[in-house]
Amino acid sequence: MSSRRPEFILASASPRRLALLNQIGIEPDHLIPAHVDETPERGELPRRLAQRLAHAKAVEVRNKARQAGLASESVILAADTVVAVGRRILPKAETMDEAASCLRLLSGRAHRVFTGVCVISASGQARERLVDTRIRFKRLSNKEIEAYLASGEWNGKAGGYAIQGIAGAFAVKLSGSYSAVVGLPLFETVGLLTAEGYPVQFNWLNATALPGV
Repeated sequence: MSSRRPEFILASASPRRLALLNQIGIEPDHLIPAHVDETPERGELPRRLAQRLAHAKAVEVRNKARQAGLASESVILAADTVVAVGRRILPKAETMDEAASCLRLLSGRAHRVFTGVCVISASGQARERLVDTRIRFKRLSNKEIEAYLASGEWNGKAGGYAIQGIAGAFAVKLSGSYSAVVGLPLFETVGLLTAEGYPVQFNWLNATALPGV
């Protein structure tokens, strides 16, 4: 790798992951979404699925970057989030019925969110982490479920909810990484990027200071 800062590629079009990266002072040079089959393999456990999909996304985007002449000077970041109750993997809700089923299953009980992260360096080396976060939801009334479904916030979200939105009011307890539940564990992401020599802090000095509270 050359001495200049490598270009940063986010293997996602997710506005949530982009916002989380911006929060820690990173602005990707390129957004290249990955399109992989997210169907679990037969008997696949939730944690394994999150790891496998994060790796598959990173590899696919590295191949795209290579075709575009970007891979030799780029660091690629990919992630995937899986919501599970026991061994049962909940879908990324695409219909109201799917979201309703997820919410009724999560109501009044604990579940786990597995977020896999994969970083591939310009040399092709892959570094990976898996973050396991436990969340317990309050018991949801039919009125709360119906109102949440009407909000549309569930659309495309793993487990049929977005913790950073209205559903934050459902979480009684969270043990682990909040940012991982949103879509990208920041502590682990910084660790992986730093291990690859990516200068995470290169533009922190120019960050706007937050006002006092």
